[in-house]
Amino acid sequence: MRNSLFFRSLALLAAIALAVPVFAKPFSKTINLAQTAKVGKAELRAGEYRLLIDGSKATVEKGGKVVAESEGRWEDRSAKSSYDSLLIGENGQVKEVRFSGQSRVFVFSE
Repeated sequence: MRNSLFFRSLALLAAIALAVPVFAKPFSKTINLAQTAKVGKAELRAGEYRLLIDGSKATVEKGGKVVAESEGRWEDRSAKSSYDSLLIGENGQVKEVRFSGQSRVFVFSE
């Protein structure tokens, strides 16, 4: 009987651990582009956008409408960023997004 109770408790804890990421809220931040840039296959003009990151999927919105989507991953850096910034490559592609006060950055796959 104790074994049965132990395994039920273990199963319940495992189910809770798997369900916790479901309740995680997407990361949301306002970003300002000073120049034209590309996110995924979309070209974004200079201006203010809303960046939503949910797990490995990044969505860029303007005026409540999705204007770009891309995949990526979170990476840790050795130092915290002093401010929010975008790392843009030579071809205008956004490579990563850095967030003020955080050592983790979101790196785009494309």
